[in-house]
Amino acid sequence: MSIISYMEAARQALAEEMRRDKLVWAVGEDLGRGGVFGQYRGLVEEFGPERISDAPISEAAILGASVGAAMMGTRPVVEMRFSDFALCAVDELVNQAAKARFMFGGQTRVPLVVREPIGMWRSSAAQHSQSLESWYAHIPGLVVACPSTPADNKGMLKAAIRCDDPVVYMEHKNLWPLEGEVPEGDHVVPFGVARTVRPGKDITIVSWSAQVHVCARAADVLAGQGIEAELIDLRTLWPWDQQAVLESAARTGRLLVAHEAVQVGGFGAEIAAFVAERLGIKVRRLGAPRAPIGYAPPVEDAVRISETMTVAAVRDMLGK
Repeated sequence: MSIISYMEAARQALAEEMRRDKLVWAVGEDLGRGGVFGQYRGLVEEFGPERISDAPISEAAILGASVGAAMMGTRPVVEMRFSDFALCAVDELVNQAAKARFMFGGQTRVPLVVREPIGMWRSSAAQHSQSLESWYAHIPGLVVACPSTPADNKGMLKAAIRCDDPVVYMEHKNLWPLEGEVPEGDHVVPFGVARTVRPGKDITIVSWSAQVHVCARAADVLAGQGIEAELIDLRTLWPWDQQAVLESAARTGRLLVAHEAVQVGGFGAEIAAFVAERLGIKVRRLGAPRAPIGYAPPVEDAVRISETMTVAAVRDMLGK
């Protein structure tokens, strides 16, 4: 094991995959200077500008060219800088990349990774702070990944690069400096397999990305109050680990799904409905209000799902 940051884990994953497979390359704005967050630092020196490719400021052009390159047999890793900016290229992703394998009868695939940093981060305001994962989970043909730890950010990015279908890979900006243990060697985390962060018998909490850490702190508080919450990190939203969630919820009899994204139309609704239809137990969603994210920290905090809110929701579901 080594202790590295969430950002460094992904940088290592990309470098290792580029050394392993000459068809892997990266493209996006500012990659030559290491990326806007530094997540590509040092890669252009090793692989050159042909494989760490700087692009003009046009998300549609970047992603459109990458879809064609993927269909021709290469494995592009596309940097969108912010998930908000990726909306400029939503046609190329949703109507082209996601549909090509089906529309060509399986004669071509699109092994494409679209990195979209998500979430609230240091007063980034309404156009740089959104969590839009549910949009992509709705689209047939796309894989959606939301790693929450350095180990998962390395293992899941490697899995994404090796995947033969387009992967929307959503890294939370606030997790870049988070440090944790990462296995040595060829560490690959399969899609569709959730991680049980902590066991419990009173209620199941399901989350993903940075919200997992908020839920973990809430579970610590609840434990001090005599409430044992089982916390599941979903890791991928599509495919998602339905069996793990069902088994846990069946044992505890209650399910709370918590996410940073807006609650209305969020992926928490899909999980809650899925479990309620099959188990008939008490379910609840906990997500942000349907409001733009403000620049000022107090306004930003007004739409943030805190550990205090999570604790209160669990206690209310348990009637305590």
